[in-house]
Amino acid sequence: MSGHSKWATIKHKKGAADKARGKLFAKLIRQVEVSARSGGGDINANSTLRTMYTKARAASVPIDTIERAIKRGTGELEGVNYESIMYEGYAPGGVAIMVDVLTDNRNRTGSDIRNIFSKLGGSMAEPGAVSWQFSRAGIVYVPGAVSEDDLMVAALDAGAEDISRDGDDWKITCEPNAVEDVRAALEAAGITVTSAESTMISSTLIEVASVDDARKVLRVMDALEENDDVQDVYANFDIPDSLMELVDA
Repeated sequence: MSGHSKWATIKHKKGAADKARGKLFAKLIRQVEVSARSGGGDINANSTLRTMYTKARAASVPIDTIERAIKRGTGELEGVNYESIMYEGYAPGGVAIMVDVLTDNRNRTGSDIRNIFSKLGGSMAEPGAVSWQFSRAGIVYVPGAVSEDDLMVAALDAGAEDISRDGDDWKITCEPNAVEDVRAALEAAGITVTSAESTMISSTLIEVASVDDARKVLRVMDALEENDDVQDVYANFDIPDSLMELVDA
């Protein structure tokens, strides 16, 4: 299990979906609002907003809620001015972490993130200390039962760069701005898309060698994602599936 590419899978297996639904709604709505503010309210002309709109609908956020968020972003309705910040740090064992934040209070959020790291055995890092090894990419997951030939026919023409197995699923990698094109091409071909997002992946991986270390890393990831201002967390840990089974047990 490698870093952020499987973090969503870990959360799903831990059965946290229902508990976190309200928090997820709030984060997605905030992302929609910020996307509309930065690029306009037309989802056809604003690719970032289109991606956020699709994610929100996939999470069952009501359409009228999304539309109000877009109007707050464009100024048609009164809204909060959020600031985008990327914090960097380390979990126990030297695992590199990047924390994507949207906040209306930089001081409050910075203090909260620092406290999470320090209380759970990690540490904050200076800007650039971690980010150099991460780059943005589009990642699309589909069920493993789909044939590779069908995937290639549907995805490559839409901008997919690589198709590989990731556990029981197929993992498709593409440029960040091609995520929605790849998703649309797969769905048009009748292929179910499990998830599709623009994310951050690391050029180096830190292998987690023990159950205790794995639990320490996952505690940091969980605590960061519980923060209301945190939109996403990216990391470069590699937890083998066999070790993850022991963690779950």
